[in-house]
Amino acid sequence: MRLLRSSAVVGGFTMISRVLGLVRDMLLAARLGAGPVTDAFFQAFQFPNLFRRIFAEGAFNAAFIPLYAGRLETKGEDEAAKFAREVLGVLTTSVLAIVVIAQLAMPWLMYLLGPGFIENPDLFAYAVLLTQITMPYLLCMSIAAMLSGALNSHEKFAAAAAAPIILNIVLISLLAWGPGSIGTLAWLLCIGISVSGLLQVTWLWLAARRAGIKLGFSAPRLTPAVKRLLILGVPGAAAAGVTHINQLVASSISTLQEGARSWIYYADRLYQLPLGVIGIAMGVALLPALTKRLRAGAEDEANTGMNRAIEISLALTLPAAAALFVIPDLIVSGLLERGAFDPADRANTSIAVMIYAAGLPAFVMIKVFSPGFFAREDTVTPMKFAGLAVAVNLVIGIGLFFAPVWFAIFSSLEGYRFVGLALATSIAGWLNAVMLMTTLANRGQFTLDPRLVYKLPRIGGAVAIMAACVWGLDTYLRDVVEPGLAILLPDLLVRPAFMLFVVGTGAAIYGASAILLGALRPSELVGAMRRPEATASPPSDT
Repeated sequence: MRLLRSSAVVGGFTMISRVLGLVRDMLLAARLGAGPVTDAFFQAFQFPNLFRRIFAEGAFNAAFIPLYAGRLETKGEDEAAKFAREVLGVLTTSVLAIVVIAQLAMPWLMYLLGPGFIENPDLFAYAVLLTQITMPYLLCMSIAAMLSGALNSHEKFAAAAAAPIILNIVLISLLAWGPGSIGTLAWLLCIGISVSGLLQVTWLWLAARRAGIKLGFSAPRLTPAVKRLLILGVPGAAAAGVTHINQLVASSISTLQEGARSWIYYADRLYQLPLGVIGIAMGVALLPALTKRLRAGAEDEANTGMNRAIEISLALTLPAAAALFVIPDLIVSGLLERGAFDPADRANTSIAVMIYAAGLPAFVMIKVFSPGFFAREDTVTPMKFAGLAVAVNLVIGIGLFFAPVWFAIFSSLEGYRFVGLALATSIAGWLNAVMLMTTLANRGQFTLDPRLVYKLPRIGGAVAIMAACVWGLDTYLRDVVEPGLAILLPDLLVRPAFMLFVVGTGAAIYGASAILLGALRPSELVGAMRRPEATASPPSDT
């Protein structure tokens, strides 16, 4: 399997989207900062965005791709297109109904989504309005997920991976040229979110047409194939979206502490950068590859593919997690501390980043192990594990949030209640990842191969070297390098420049250490990225 190459296509466009998303969040921090209005905007943004992440980043594909790809392999493109039209009709009708009902019921739903807004009637009503405006984004993302699944099944990964870039371009434009009032700007951003959804659907529809995929809407009917999709899709959505569901639980509780919703959002965005580029990209590329191998009866190849996915994912994720864990203050300061985002916001966000970083490898492994179930059309088992993880997250998060005495290790008990929410999410992530891995192993569907056993300790050693170096650079060179940078650069760019210096040096140290220890081999990377050679055509009789 040319898994790395497929993942690189998805990861490359996802990287562009995440970098633009980082620019967007830097502008959000500067324009909106952290406060009640910002908390309301982030909650309005997260609710439909939760479904974008669940649908676009694996849950819908978990059910749709195996069924669509199966028809494509066994019955041809016409039958696959017929199935896609049936799904599109039912999906559009049902999600449209959900959107309308949610908009009408939002004044009541907000008691669950934003309990911290209840004491301020004006803020509560404002949060309701913003969330109602963003709800059409949910419908657009549902349609976009189906279009992306069809494109991925045809191994056309680029268009689907590039679609989220549109959202960031729209929001960056509004943040750069929108009016100065925070309240008005948040309102315009919510409108921009829904508009970007329409643009993404248009982009993917045109990409599907160019790829020769015959799509269209048909009258909604619960055909046997659609029923099968629903049976697989509902538990698949719960299973693949467990991390995001946990985040929604944490964000809802965090509204009870002013500013905490914003701190958790910014921390979430920072650790989502490596998660999106590595874990989600790997999962998107792995699912159709595993499905095809399993349908061909190639169990050994499927196991090899999962081992390579783990190897690549950990080789890229662990250094990112280590950097976020040992130098969170430098990263948050370099990226976000300007304008309305003050030092107190930086300190609180840094703590949440450190806690989330401890769970980042688990979040990535969930994306890698879940396709092992989805490709076998088993979405119930991951759903059960997801349900348990959500329950654990809820119990621990609520317990720590409302029992701040646990945080005696910090200087202020009351001020750090939100940290318990981040910690609960990381613990739940590890629990879910371990359950997925052990279940696959017990079923004989996953075993560590000798290459992975050889590579893992070497990857860990390279990460340890890198972590020690970046910590030392930040601790001992900051007071030496930053004054020199201040002579050459404006004050606003001094901390970002030093952060880039430390992160870039750490990346170079990790690369060199990984090669010296044998964790990475340049020849393997080059071979994995090379296009498969075309099979020579037999000579023509004519």
